[in-house]
Amino acid sequence: MLHISRMKSLISLIFPLPISTAKPSLVIFLLPSKRYNFYSNPIDPNSLQLKSSMVSAKSLAFTSRHRSLHSQASCRFPFSSSGAIHVIVGTMFAGKTTTLLRPILSEEDLADITSFQVKSVLNLDKSLKSLCSAGNLSEAVRLLWRTGSIVDEGTYAVLLQECIFRKQYKNGRTIHAQMVIFGYLPYEYLKTKLLILYAKSGDLKTAHVLFEMLIEKSLISWNAMIAGYVQKGLEEMGLNLYFEMRQKGLTPDQYTFASIFRACAALAILMHGKQAHALMIKFHIRENVVVNSALMDMYFKCSNLSDARRVFDKSSNRNVVTWTSLLCGYGQHGRVSEVLELFCRMKDEGFKPNYVTFLAVLSACSHGGLVDEGWDYFSSMERDYGIQPRGQHYAAMVDLIGRAGRLQEAYQLVLKSPFKEHSVLWGALLGACRIHGDINLVKLAATKFFEIDPANSGKYVVLSNAYATYGFWDSVAKVRGMMRESGILKEPSYSRIEVQGEVHLFLMADKSHAKFEDINETIFQMICVLKDAGYVPDISY
Repeated sequence: MLHISRMKSLISLIFPLPISTAKPSLVIFLLPSKRYNFYSNPIDPNSLQLKSSMVSAKSLAFTSRHRSLHSQASCRFPFSSSGAIHVIVGTMFAGKTTTLLRPILSEEDLADITSFQVKSVLNLDKSLKSLCSAGNLSEAVRLLWRTGSIVDEGTYAVLLQECIFRKQYKNGRTIHAQMVIFGYLPYEYLKTKLLILYAKSGDLKTAHVLFEMLIEKSLISWNAMIAGYVQKGLEEMGLNLYFEMRQKGLTPDQYTFASIFRACAALAILMHGKQAHALMIKFHIRENVVVNSALMDMYFKCSNLSDARRVFDKSSNRNVVTWTSLLCGYGQHGRVSEVLELFCRMKDEGFKPNYVTFLAVLSACSHGGLVDEGWDYFSSMERDYGIQPRGQHYAAMVDLIGRAGRLQEAYQLVLKSPFKEHSVLWGALLGACRIHGDINLVKLAATKFFEIDPANSGKYVVLSNAYATYGFWDSVAKVRGMMRESGILKEPSYSRIEVQGEVHLFLMADKSHAKFEDINETIFQMICVLKDAGYVPDISY
């Protein structure tokens, strides 16, 4: 009896209703599902109240009374993501309690819950898309994580596309992580979107994994992988993937050719570039400014100026990018007069130059030693076109003035420049000082050049060569010792040449070439001919 009285007192605190010990009864109270989402429907735990009711064992059928009880609890507990409202049904005995967890759902309740869930998902999809349209991509990603819900495939596609367009690749990885954690398996379309995201961000390892997971590899996925490798500087791998794509029977499009022309330009392999150009003509690929610019750049980089000019002359859809590619190409080969003439022609035809166009013109003036013309073009950038000069433009002017021997003027320009903390300006000044032999300015420029971004291995080499030019061997040894102590390594430079479709590489002190002896003999003969003609090599670089 003592046990029974204790049980009564305990129950009376929780359920202020009379409990009979003579006849077993059932206590029913409602609990929210374990999967209830507190992020989307926050509830104050202190406000929770358990609703109790005494019912007989015979009245366990789903009567209207139970449905009203369920409705009352539903107001207190919002629907869970599983749509389940659980009821603890327990028989009360003297000294012990047995419980059984049962869901109480009528067909009407199930329909209401399903409708609520559908509306919730649709509202979430609409909210995420609205945030993307308003430019609040980061807020949309945070909302996606807070809700912990799986959204529609179209919503995922919109989010990923915004990440790609805005180059917010970290947010794209966050979205992918949300898919994995909450068990969403993307379809082929979303896998392709993710592949593009990772390829553009430079994570080619993950992009390649997604590429291999595709059941059917579309042209878009091939293009994304090829472009990713080319942009990462892995042009050979991009070309190999292109050849594999062709073996699969896929027809390349303008985006494919744009990547292939860039790869051929970087590798200076004219034969493969010409083959791709012929294939583009064969497939009647529609003319495109980007493709034409890449094609012109490829021919210029392969020293085929006539074909590059032919591509430009046949191009009916020209813009400032096309003109700038032409100017840069001629500038790379020292054709100063052509650059300046074409620049005037471009302006006469109504095309407004951009900052890259002016960089090509200033570089051409530097090669030609045209200091006054260079100053005129530099001044006209902001005066006539509203273009604020960048660090590269100041570096081009420092190089132009310094090459002309006006080192103090170049030094003053560096000090007055808003980009005096950029190493490219000091590097240009250092190069000019090495040419004209100002030892004090060499030391000053070299020190400043090294202080800015000292982790760059190329700057150690430039600094070492600058000291070596004037016989500062102690300083050379010190710089190289710093490289060894810091563990900084520089990739060896090499020369690359294509002969009859075969590419040959030459490194310093490299004797691995199959025709090494014949090449050395030919070089010796050429040196003798040059010496007989009175040529004296410039070894200051």
